[in-house]
Amino acid sequence: MNYRNGRDVLPPRLLKELQKHIEGELIYIPKKSNERVGWGVNSGTRQMIERRNEEIYNLHCSGHSVEYLTKTYHLSVESIRKVILKKRTEHEAEARSQKVSAQR
Repeated sequence: MNYRNGRDVLPPRLLKELQKHIEGELIYIPKKSNERVGWGVNSGTRQMIERRNEEIYNLHCSGHSVEYLTKTYHLSVESIRKVILKKRTEHEAEARSQKVSAQR
């Protein structure tokens, strides 16, 4: 985020109106909500967590215990269980969707 002088980017009338409310201080002007990207999208964190969660689910399906996964991924039992449940739900929904598509 860069600092920009209001005098350089705002119409004089708008600048005067803003000065009635805040003067000589920094102000953050957020992007329009439809232009904002989700958390972790730009940094790649969201994709990294998605890959990790898929690994957790696959390891669980191949027989690894929740206790093993908690030690391997340094997550709580509850977090591991949430990941497994979410991934199971996603996989089941995808399987149903593919089944419906194949029947058409």
